[in-house]
Amino acid sequence: MKPARFICLLATLCLLLALPLAGCTQKVQLIQAEITMEGGGVIRLELDPAAAPITVENFIKLAKDGFYDGLTFHRIDPGSVIQGGDPDGIGTGGPGYEIKGEFSLNGWKNPIKHARGVISMARTNAGYDTAGSQFFIVLEDAFALDGGYAAFGRVSEGMDLVDQIAALPTDSQSHPLEPVVIQSVRIL
Repeated sequence: MKPARFICLLATLCLLLALPLAGCTQKVQLIQAEITMEGGGVIRLELDPAAAPITVENFIKLAKDGFYDGLTFHRIDPGSVIQGGDPDGIGTGGPGYEIKGEFSLNGWKNPIKHARGVISMARTNAGYDTAGSQFFIVLEDAFALDGGYAAFGRVSEGMDLVDQIAALPTDSQSHPLEPVVIQSVRIL
């Protein structure tokens, strides 16, 4: 290799290595949201549109439309998840449409692992593209869910409140004995 070409290649390599150090990498902006519970308490979320853009866009639309306001966390599975977003309140309802499942079993590379605090979309067993409005928050690492559910963010503050909800008494179908009402979901 000629010396001038080598110096040019070396300078380009140095520049490429220096860009991240100078803060010149392109970062996806996380979207902040919060779930305010009736009776007090807030669960703050960071939504990741790079991992699941359709899911994040859908969650934002539903939140801005007030869809989640007054709904409940209708399912509590201690050590696993709390689940909400069902207008029927029993795990069978949705917004009247379904979205694409953004996870590897459905041909989508979603890098978010189902670790404690991750928020993910629920879906039916009828197919991969059956999510609509129901979501769940992971209580303990559940990596077996990776690739089969569209994780789209994480709890940034309020896991103590999530744990309090998870400790509430439930019936034999994992429904809380007293309604756990979501006052509002807001995008910040």
